[in-house]
Amino acid sequence: IGINYPDRNAEYKDGKAQPKYPSLFARFPTSFSGPDQPILRPPESLQLDYEGEIVVVIGKSGRRIPEGEALSHVFGVTLMNEGTIRDWLRHGKFNVTQGKSFDRSGSLGPWIVPTSDRINPTALDILTRVNGEERQRGNTRDLIFSVPWLIAYLSTFMTLETGDMIATGTPPGAGARFEPPEYLVPGDVVEVSCPAIGTLRNVVADEIA
Repeated sequence: IGINYPDRNAEYKDGKAQPKYPSLFARFPTSFSGPDQPILRPPESLQLDYEGEIVVVIGKSGRRIPEGEALSHVFGVTLMNEGTIRDWLRHGKFNVTQGKSFDRSGSLGPWIVPTSDRINPTALDILTRVNGEERQRGNTRDLIFSVPWLIAYLSTFMTLETGDMIATGTPPGAGARFEPPEYLVPGDVVEVSCPAIGTLRNVVADEIA
């Protein structure tokens, strides 16, 4: 889910109000590394960026799920570094999939914490650090589109299957928003943390083409 924190919407400085509906895109399994594995900067770009996110994992499939029943379809939560190749986001007129799908440009983990462990996905802190420096901080209670609303909305047009993952969006503070931008370089360490989940840690490396 893109642009799902109010301050993140403001970062675009385009004068537009908060969106009525969420921005959506898909990521593919090959675009992820695991915890403590390198995330890769491809040879096609120097603009690898980080985006720390809370991820909801679907545990029970459903279609047209009522918002009031949505959380019963959640198995657990995990973390994502939603690594993005910024200059590939606008290759097409309307989509950003290219910039979100380079092999091993992002990561997932370190594990899935079941919501049966009294984890509430609607009130989770998220923190991103690069080389120990805090870059992003947020809480899912502040989402423009809440977790139950997203599940209801997405299941309107698609069946949510067991194992599907919904990345709920990133708080402000991505590298592209600095002046000048601060993109990731080999050797950088990115840590995405949530007290209820743990820390997803990855070192940046160049992909060998």
